[in-house]
Amino acid sequence: MSIRFRPLEPLADAELIHPWVTHPKAAFWMMQDAKLEDVEREYMAFAANPHHQAFIGLVDDEPAVLMERYDPSRLELVGLYEPQPGDVGMHFLVAPTDTPVHGFTRKVITAVMTELFDDPATARVVVEPDVRNSAVHALNEAVGFVPEREIQKPEKKALLSFCTRAQFEAAVGGAR
Repeated sequence: MSIRFRPLEPLADAELIHPWVTHPKAAFWMMQDAKLEDVEREYMAFAANPHHQAFIGLVDDEPAVLMERYDPSRLELVGLYEPQPGDVGMHFLVAPTDTPVHGFTRKVITAVMTELFDDPATARVVVEPDVRNSAVHALNEAVGFVPEREIQKPEKKALLSFCTRAQFEAAVGGAR
């Protein structure tokens, strides 16, 4: 299985990702009631922001992943933690499917982390998933994330967690 990423094109890809972000399994994405135009508007705003990028993950050349990379010192976590040079924030979402494949999401998060750490400027990945999202907490732990503490964001109570390059390498070893 090959996984590669390309930049998301807001207008061209909104129709693709709309059913992903509004699917019941994407409840923690907080876009359940979003219309197509809302998704277009949200990702156009991301595209216009130099501190936020979105990508489509292609699994064997088929779109199957939405990944966002952001600067947590300027977005999402401003004032909620002490940023360090090389920090990169990340969100990811796997497209819903009627035929889940065991281990697929773990391969996806490993590919996401590999993509982020392929940038030599990335020293640490920062995530802030909802405290109730136990599935993503387990995935994060599997690739080396260490929870630091719960934080209160405007939209949710989140588990602030970090993963350094060394922690990622130790966690996945040759699994990349």
